[in-house]
Amino acid sequence: MKQFWVDARPWNKEIVTTALESGADAVVTNRAEDVHRLGRITTIAPDGDLVLGTDVIECTITDKESENEAARKGKHKIVIVTTSDWTVIPLENLVAQSDRIIAAVKDVQEAELALHVLEKGVYGIFLKTSDPSVIKNVAARIKNASSSVRLVPFTVTKIQPVGMGDRVCVDTCSMLTDGDGMLMGNTSSAMLLVHAETLENPYVAPRPFRVNAGAVHAYILLPDGKTAYLSDLSIGGQVLVSDSHGAARSAIIGRTKIERRPLLLIEAKAEEGGAKASLILQNAETIRLVTPEGKAISVVNLATGNSILGCSLEGGRHFGMPVKETIREK
Repeated sequence: MKQFWVDARPWNKEIVTTALESGADAVVTNRAEDVHRLGRITTIAPDGDLVLGTDVIECTITDKESENEAARKGKHKIVIVTTSDWTVIPLENLVAQSDRIIAAVKDVQEAELALHVLEKGVYGIFLKTSDPSVIKNVAARIKNASSSVRLVPFTVTKIQPVGMGDRVCVDTCSMLTDGDGMLMGNTSSAMLLVHAETLENPYVAPRPFRVNAGAVHAYILLPDGKTAYLSDLSIGGQVLVSDSHGAARSAIIGRTKIERRPLLLIEAKAEEGGAKASLILQNAETIRLVTPEGKAISVVNLATGNSILGCSLEGGRHFGMPVKETIREK
C-alpha cells in the first residue's frame, strides 16, 4: 500500500513519537540515531537505513525543466517531490512517468489529491508539519485508502477430491468481517476469493483473523499486485484482503500454519471473458468461497453451476511479478 513518511527536520521528538504511534513507514531526519532511540522505524538520513541523497532524492519543482528532471530521476530512485502548489504543477505528469514518486504535502487535503491522482496515486506521501494531529489525520486517511480488485462471477465447472496434501492457514493481525477473503489460485492468471473464518458453525469456533487458504503451491495476491506461493508467506509480511465488492486493504501476517489435510480441487470459468480458475482447498465444512451476493458458501455445499467470485489477472510470473514472455500455466 501507500508509503507514509514524516519529515522530522529540524529535530522534533513529539513529531517522531507521533509518527511511530501512527504507523508511519519512515522518518526523514538529519540524524538517524536520534530516531532509533525512540523506536524501530526506517530512517531516511545521511546516516539512515536509506541514505538521503543516494537512495532517496529530494527535488523541488519550480518549472517544466525541474519537473522533467524529477521524472527522470524517478525512473531509477525514490524521489521526494516538493512544490509550492500542487494545483499549479500537475502531479499527473510525474505519476505518469514514474512509480517511485513521493509527494511532499502539508495537510490532509494535499494528501487526498496525491493519493488519487491518475487513480493509482503516488508511491507515497511525505508529510511536512509541526502539528502532531495532522500526522494522525493523514495516517488515518492513508490507512483507510483502499485499493480495489475487479471481482467477477465464475461458474463452478468441477469439484473433485484429490487426496491428502499440505494446506496453509494464513493468520493475520487484523479482525476480518463477513464477506472478507483472500484471492488464491493454482495459476497466476485467475484466482478465487476464499472467505475468512468469521462464521459460526457446529464444529469449531470462528477464527475471524484467519483464512484457510489452500494448498502450499497456490499463488496468493499481495497488496502490491505481485503474487507469492502460500508456502513462502512469513510472519510480518503482508497479504491482500478483499471484501465481496472488491474493496481491498493490506493485512499483516501474524502466523502461517501448514498441516496435512484432505484436499478438494475446485475449477471454475469466468462468466465474462471465459478465464479459467482453479484452486485446491481443504475438504472441510469450514472452508468457504464467496457468491456474487457476498454470501459465504462452504465447499461441502458447493455444486457445479454455482457462481462464485474471483478475478482475472495477467498470467505468467517471475518472482511474483508479471512478465512478458511465453508462459503456459495448466
